[in-house]
Amino acid sequence: MAHFKRLNTKIYEAKGPDVTPDFIYWKQLTQPVLVKEFGPIDHIDFSPKEPHHFAVTCSVRVQIYNPITKLVTKNLSRFRENAYGAVFRSDGTLIVAGGEEKNIKIFDVSTKSMLRLFKGHSAPVHRVAFVNREPQIVSFSDDKSVKVWDIPTENTLHTFEGHNDYIRAGQVSPDVPNIVLSGSYDSIIKMWDTRTAKEVMTMDHKSPVESLLFMPNGGMFLSSGGTDIKIWDVLAGGKLRGALAQHHKTVTCLKLGSGGKRLLSGSLDRHVKIYDVSTFKVVHTLDFPNAILSLGIAPDDSTVVAGLSDGVIAVQRRSEETTSEKRPKKVAFNYKFHDILSNVDEIVPDLQNEKEAKYDYYFRKFEYAKALKAALMPYVVNKHPERTVAVLRELQKRKGLPKVLKYKDSNLPNWLTTIKQLVRFFISHITDQRFTRFLVSIADEFIDIIADRVDALPSDIGLLLVQLYEVLNRENNLAMELAMVEGMMQTLLYAQVTAETDNEINYKLVKTGENNAISAK
Repeated sequence: MAHFKRLNTKIYEAKGPDVTPDFIYWKQLTQPVLVKEFGPIDHIDFSPKEPHHFAVTCSVRVQIYNPITKLVTKNLSRFRENAYGAVFRSDGTLIVAGGEEKNIKIFDVSTKSMLRLFKGHSAPVHRVAFVNREPQIVSFSDDKSVKVWDIPTENTLHTFEGHNDYIRAGQVSPDVPNIVLSGSYDSIIKMWDTRTAKEVMTMDHKSPVESLLFMPNGGMFLSSGGTDIKIWDVLAGGKLRGALAQHHKTVTCLKLGSGGKRLLSGSLDRHVKIYDVSTFKVVHTLDFPNAILSLGIAPDDSTVVAGLSDGVIAVQRRSEETTSEKRPKKVAFNYKFHDILSNVDEIVPDLQNEKEAKYDYYFRKFEYAKALKAALMPYVVNKHPERTVAVLRELQKRKGLPKVLKYKDSNLPNWLTTIKQLVRFFISHITDQRFTRFLVSIADEFIDIIADRVDALPSDIGLLLVQLYEVLNRENNLAMELAMVEGMMQTLLYAQVTAETDNEINYKLVKTGENNAISAK
């Protein structure tokens, strides 16, 4: 005896995220542990040395947390006003921080004592950095200047000026300690060389610059401002190589993880996007309860910390079982006979041992009315609407809808109940993109079937039909508006591409004219 083929309801289910190696890797982070601080979290930085404590700059203090216990182990409180931008030195023994007091302070991590005090700025200092392999620090201030300091003598070695607004972002090249980047709220990024004490490069981000980040090789760097992250090529003279626009609010912070192979960006939209730096495609997203002002990640990816605008630190730590594990190279699925079936188009699961659904039982008996009734049960409709859609699709294919929905005086109460349940189902799910294409077709056939009995329907069903019309009308208006927006965007993009092409042509014509003039001379 042949087995009855059951309905395939899987094709209508909502698709989950793609199970990629990155999805598995970052999903190993536990749910965020929230720690309340005393104000917005300005900056987070991890110690490069194990166990990778992290420094949180907030209000008038810098607090060093243990990532395992989530407790404060050190408290640097030598500030009368707000502290800003505390970062560890590459050996993890010193911390440097700016502040509202216009000074820069260096602390010994083990003793909490202040070792150096640098005075010279005329406005708050929001970002500071140690210079690799040199006894120097760099400070970026709201007085629109960048200063390079000598740590032993506390003297100013260089002062760079040229910005027209607050400087809130800065970086020192990891490979060339003489190269300093500064980003300002005037939207300009400047590169300075301490060997010549001059500006060597200028880039326009087109939005106030919130964060800068050198790539590991030092040949490229990233800038964030507005909703964009822009990629700049230093070796090509600061040429813009591309832009990432995955956030819909201001991107406030950038960090590198996984040994420089992953980029993390935090935004006011409450999301942290994780990118593969080889392709700059998003491979995972972390969600947080509030706008993200700062972000930190441990060198071994064991802990991710986000500083939120409401003064909360959200700490996500990899579980102990997975902390020592390496990033999986591939996702392995344990299919039986995988080697034999790897080349087939589709694997049909064995359903013989599964309990037969009621609608499948009634379909096997050709009792279509009972199959539809089983699919319209409240539990099925609310928890598994894809099953109801599958039954309706099957009835439509078998041309069974007219038989089920045909009016009969002897069956009036059941007929009215079925009509009411169907209309309510259409109202609730016809705008779901998984079902829209099928339900619109089914609803159209449904209206044709009951058209000659509409006048005799009770008022409550009439109101439901009016509600269904309003839902469809709103969806149609939304589709028209989206089509208009798409048309406007295409026009703007075409105009931009045309303008860029014209500029390139004009540039080539000018260069050709110059070359001809030189040849003539």
